[in-house]
Amino acid sequence: MQSYTIGQAARLLGVSPDTARRWADAGRVATHRDESGRRVIDGKSLAAFSVEIAQGDDEDASYTSARNAFPGIVTAIKLGDIAAQVTIQAGPHRLVSLLTREAVEELGLEVGMQATARVKSTSVHIDRT
Repeated sequence: MQSYTIGQAARLLGVSPDTARRWADAGRVATHRDESGRRVIDGKSLAAFSVEIAQGDDEDASYTSARNAFPGIVTAIKLGDIAAQVTIQAGPHRLVSLLTREAVEELGLEVGMQATARVKSTSVHIDRT
């Protein structure tokens, strides 16, 4: 079975290695030492944990029919007279959405705030989180 280092697991989960280490230290995900002495997480445990954290109990979450939600942080906003471009970094994924300037203003989007990009087909929808 494949095992993952803390750094590899962090990249797959979209968090920092420090966060993955804290989760492991707290017993949220089981680790063991490989033959090189590195702390690793077996693939099945990591898969189960990734599903668990993806299903978090966020009572404030918005509910839509769009699948493939990518929670992340707004890294760039380019405003035009009518249109806008919003970039979100969600773990290893960089998502760019073209939407109206009015939508960006209504959502109150700013660089540095949390947002969720929802991808459906070739469209990216932005939810303020």
